[in-house]
Amino acid sequence: MIYLIGDLQGCCDALDRLLAEIGFSPSRDHLYVLGDLVNRGPCSLQVLQRLASFGEAATCLLGNHDLHLLAVAHGVRRPHRSDTLGPILDSPQREAWIAWLRRQRLAVQAHGWLMVHAGVVPQWDAAQTLALAAQVEAHLRSDELGAFLQVMYGNEPAQWREDLVGADRLRFVVNVLTRIRFCDAQGRLDLSVKDGARAAPPGLFPWFDVPGRRTAGTPIACGHWSTLGLLMREDLLAIDTGCVWGGRLTAVRVDGGRREVVQVECAQAQAPGGPAS
Repeated sequence: MIYLIGDLQGCCDALDRLLAEIGFSPSRDHLYVLGDLVNRGPCSLQVLQRLASFGEAATCLLGNHDLHLLAVAHGVRRPHRSDTLGPILDSPQREAWIAWLRRQRLAVQAHGWLMVHAGVVPQWDAAQTLALAAQVEAHLRSDELGAFLQVMYGNEPAQWREDLVGADRLRFVVNVLTRIRFCDAQGRLDLSVKDGARAAPPGLFPWFDVPGRRTAGTPIACGHWSTLGLLMREDLLAIDTGCVWGGRLTAVRVDGGRREVVQVECAQAQAPGGPAS
């Protein structure tokens, strides 16, 4: 059986209860975890341990919190007061966990679904999304990781151009795949608004509602947007249901043409600071 799972953010207890609820077996089933594996919840290290123990039975995407961990580990960013990354950074196996994260993906297409953490701009189709994700993944795995992390942050450029190169190209791809919520009809990002879809400022759309987007009709699964909640359309599964903020952890079974939703409550109290960008 194939299950997609929304943002964990260090909520290992909820993950364990969800896996028990679906009767997960690594010898039979496969998990796709849609990013933000760590941070803000109480057990980020345990989440990494659990997911890594499943070997090839779990495919994990990187979200903005996971990239933040890499940046903190390399001294590029200072820890946020709401971070809960200390047990990973202080672990005797710290380097092994950082290396494991660096091997994870930013986009995957499997079982009829294009999977990303946040979303896709209207100019990209599935093939281009995967190709651009692979370019960033290569930098994450290279000896130039520190240099890449130094230029990864920032909100510019705000719009895709085919002639983007270097740090601008990579930064834009990261922002789309791990941070996008709203953009305009031309794909110009607005990374400041974090409310639900109905809060779109004038001229902006939720990325999946942009008229004429090239991935229309391509089933896409994503997380990242906890204020959106569970959204199920013919070509969209948005399954960040705010576990770490006192909501639920969601899994959706997608094999055999079905969509079976399984959720567990999360006892984690909301951490200070609210959802990150």
